[in-house]
Amino acid sequence: MTDKPSRRPAAAHSRLDALHLAPDSLAFALDCAAHAVGAVRAGSALPAALQTVIASAKQPTARGAVQDIASRAMRRLALADALLHKLVKKAPPPHVANVLVCAFTLLTDDEAHAAYAPFTVVDQAVSAIAARREFAFAKGLVNAVLRNFLRERDTLVGEARNDPVARWNYPRWWIDAVKRGQPDAWERVLEAGNAQGPLTLRVNARHATVDEYLARLAEAHIEAEAAGLHAVRLKTPMPVDRIPGFDEGVVSVQDAGAQLAVQLLDVKDGMRVLDACAAPGGKTGHILELANVDLIALESDAERSGLIGQNLRRLKLDAQIKVGDAGDPAQWFDGTSFDRILADVPCSASGIVRRHPDIRWLRRASDIEALVAEQRRIASALWPLVAKGGELLYVTCSIFPEEGEEQARWFGTAHEDAVRLDAPGQLLPTAARANAGAAQDSPDGTNLASPHRDAETFADHDGFFYARFQKR
Repeated sequence: MTDKPSRRPAAAHSRLDALHLAPDSLAFALDCAAHAVGAVRAGSALPAALQTVIASAKQPTARGAVQDIASRAMRRLALADALLHKLVKKAPPPHVANVLVCAFTLLTDDEAHAAYAPFTVVDQAVSAIAARREFAFAKGLVNAVLRNFLRERDTLVGEARNDPVARWNYPRWWIDAVKRGQPDAWERVLEAGNAQGPLTLRVNARHATVDEYLARLAEAHIEAEAAGLHAVRLKTPMPVDRIPGFDEGVVSVQDAGAQLAVQLLDVKDGMRVLDACAAPGGKTGHILELANVDLIALESDAERSGLIGQNLRRLKLDAQIKVGDAGDPAQWFDGTSFDRILADVPCSASGIVRRHPDIRWLRRASDIEALVAEQRRIASALWPLVAKGGELLYVTCSIFPEEGEEQARWFGTAHEDAVRLDAPGQLLPTAARANAGAAQDSPDGTNLASPHRDAETFADHDGFFYARFQKR
């Protein structure tokens, strides 16, 4: 789901010595972002890389600018690498190359939407290199490369984009997988993954309706619109500490498509419910906002399980939090079956790449087979725990059929007592559009404007797969 992409261990970073650069300067942000890019290349997830870099730099106020540049670089990494290869005959040291990559990322913005003036980017990239004694020899190279790029920008970008990898900024295997899985929509899907997702909130139904919360935002002069049954989308993203009611648990940050999970689960007061693979607890909180249930939130990672408690405390809600492997119920199951199980299984996270742009560079084609096996192990282990007449909701934040429709068909064949119920199946990532209120058809023929699915929810969302099964 949206709030929990797979993480790899943070790679070692070269030490960020105290620089003779102002922490609020673009040069400082470029230097730190280049370190983060280098860490991702070494296998670290971007959030972990940023945390390490900012902590090492001891300048927490710079995080916003650093994160923005590093995220942009992840969305244009292949294009920037292609430009670097074309403009530099001999590969420079990795950090110098990554500073150039971050600069290319800013210089390939459309002029109307450029974050910085071109001459500022060039000047500050040179300053970032000059500030480090071990790389000062390369400041002339950086200056010459970036100025040469600006002189022939359109031609160089056009030539680089003849390569599909540089054109779309995904590994070739990923592009090929999307083409196979979504032959009629592959370009739109790839484009959606390169856009930045909106800030969408889930309104706590115990506190307010969407209309009531929109009125509160209007009083605070914050522009927003309804985006689903419990969803509100802000026109302009902002830190959570500035969002009215966030600290009091009135709202939570959650993608509109992710909110559909609990709507499909259709929980009722008095039910016994399992939220498997629950961290960081977004869906756990949503379940408890909608019904008074006996809820177990299960998470295999002890450290991440703490996030569930943090989220529930903010919402002033309670659940039984257990640490254990969803695929091995003997570790934690007490023998009492569940009316509902939410199986939000580990996946490629290919559907949330617009929010986590580093995922495309961390995943390998070989990962999918292993993930498919893990998904089947967990789903099969959970099914016996469903009470007769109860339901299991299978969820991934993936756009690959191997993790979605193919898994649902396998599950229905493997378990003779499983009846597949109405659900949207594969939801592809989309951006807001004028006819958001119109009904849509999902790949399995179900209509997205059914009572379970408010059509507005699908105006702007990440990619998900949903399949519901009832036990005979």
